[in-house]
Amino acid sequence: MTDLGATAKLQALDGLDAAGTAGTRTFVNQILAVALHTADPGTTGTSENANSGSYARQACTWNGASGGAKTNSTALTFATLGTIAVTWLAGWGSATYAAAPYGIGAQLGASVTAASITVASGAITLTAS
Repeated sequence: MTDLGATAKLQALDGLDAAGTAGTRTFVNQILAVALHTADPGTTGTSENANSGSYARQACTWNGASGGAKTNSTALTFATLGTIAVTWLAGWGSATYAAAPYGIGAQLGASVTAASITVASGAITLTAS
């Protein structure tokens, strides 16, 4: 088993939104939009909330990684049908529904069923381990 060191974790997190550089490699923002999911998106981003009504992925910016974590720097508001429980969110490299690339997913602290779901700035925490 391997584990990332503290600096490597921060660099990995900053690489998700193309905030870092690595030699000649150009990073592509993998988390420019956040989507809601009804189940674990796995490694491919499955189970995105139904694309109906006014639902859309939300553009998101991120704070620089610090202390082994990275947080959202913008508040997000999602419109959903309000009839399906949302249990996960995910960062995507595209704001278009069902378009790749998938970046990273995180489970919510509790499921949410509401027609309007607001996520405060700093409420999403991504960690690397």
